[in-house]
Amino acid sequence: MTTVTAALGDVVQSDADAVVVNLFEGVTSPAGGTGAVDAALGGAVSALIADKEITGKLGEIAVIHTLGKLPTKRALVVGLGKREKFDADAARSASAAAARRLRQLGAKRAATIAHGAGIGGLEPSESAQATAEGTLLGLYEFKRYRNSRGAGEEGGGGKTLDELVILERDEHRLRALADGAAKGSLLAECAILARDLVNEPANVVTPERMAQAASEVARDAGLDITILGREDMAIHKMGAMLAVAQGSANDPRLIVMDYRGDPERPENNVALVGKGVTFDSGGVSIKPSAGMWEMKGDMSGGASVIGAMKGIAALQPKINVFGVVPAVENMPSGTAQRPGDIIRAMNGKTIEVDNTDAEGRLILADAICYVKEARGARRVVDAATLTSAVVVALGHVASGVMGTSQPLVDAVLAASKATGEKMWQLPLFDEYKRQNRSEYADVKNTGGRPAGSITAALFIGEFTDGVEWAHMDIAGTFLSERVNGHLVKGATGVPTRTLIRLAEDLARAG
Repeated sequence: MTTVTAALGDVVQSDADAVVVNLFEGVTSPAGGTGAVDAALGGAVSALIADKEITGKLGEIAVIHTLGKLPTKRALVVGLGKREKFDADAARSASAAAARRLRQLGAKRAATIAHGAGIGGLEPSESAQATAEGTLLGLYEFKRYRNSRGAGEEGGGGKTLDELVILERDEHRLRALADGAAKGSLLAECAILARDLVNEPANVVTPERMAQAASEVARDAGLDITILGREDMAIHKMGAMLAVAQGSANDPRLIVMDYRGDPERPENNVALVGKGVTFDSGGVSIKPSAGMWEMKGDMSGGASVIGAMKGIAALQPKINVFGVVPAVENMPSGTAQRPGDIIRAMNGKTIEVDNTDAEGRLILADAICYVKEARGARRVVDAATLTSAVVVALGHVASGVMGTSQPLVDAVLAASKATGEKMWQLPLFDEYKRQNRSEYADVKNTGGRPAGSITAALFIGEFTDGVEWAHMDIAGTFLSERVNGHLVKGATGVPTRTLIRLAEDLARAG
């Protein structure tokens, strides 16, 4: 993986394979590091601006050969977009675009100025963090099973960028830049862990493998971990989770990772619960075959929780965090649950199974009941690829957020804004609850097509009595169909970085 660090130095004196400077849209006379490079190159940047070959549009890249006028062979000018719209997410996008271009050029070592740390208004640490995140996430590739290392869409074609150094002439800002680069690298590693798990095929990442991945993170981070199997679930009367799992030859696992950041106040806690359906065929209510391969990623919520626990353990916020992943496979077979079955969740509530493809909410119900009862969770935030309805509502840009605690929902939204993982709140009006009424049980597991993401969330809400609760529906954001800024084609890692930021924010709030 590329290393991103900060060091004292001047970009015009760097002998790296390439240097990166930047430009805001509309700027005609570059200043700062870009101005210094422009002067050293005899006004080459200004000339390209005048000719409109460089506009500063976000993510735009211009490559200038220095022809011996600088120690480096190439200078890249990356566009930062409009100054009034610039933020950390724009810095991530610009950094990702620059990193991919550097890789295409075959640069092994590159240097850059801090994007947005001057007139852009970002703090040095924030700028360096965004640069590291954008660089590492933008360079991500999943090629584990490809014997040929040819280039895909904006792929590396076997080339690697080994090192990116953020150069800073002011010694007083160096520590902030170094700390930001280190934190950004950590957050990117956590999101990449989640991406890797999601991109793996379902014949590799089974519930057992998810438990192994969580165990590896727990071992390396010094976390306690509890893994419940089928017999343990029967003892705890987790009828909802067992019902989903009963059609598969792969046994279920309930994974609970424990981070104790405030052991003297056990009540200062939050549970992060991630849906871990390692493959969702729909069960007896089987899905159409077209696009079903994407359902290897129906464990994206669980993957993001595992990745988040890695980051939380490293950053050590003063809060106790439970990372909970109910991991199952939803398959059709002679032993699978059927539409019309009535099952009983851990809290005793009965559920009419209206559709076996509405399985995520069933496993979340038992997982939430367990973390409340066995761990004393006071706040619960779940992340799940729950409904296609949220894609209809919000497309592939934003995740849906709902919950019974507005302060907790607000905290999730604030964390998502800070990380650039876009989210939007949907309502949980009581009038929607009638759609989940059952003639035969306490509740049924689907409420029909209208407001499907809302009724799905309200079903989960039936099992959250006694806790503050917020829910993220990431069905529209767990995969990206194209390269866009720091997102590449395939798994996005959403909402790993938001969960980490949430834990930090809740810790700061006390």
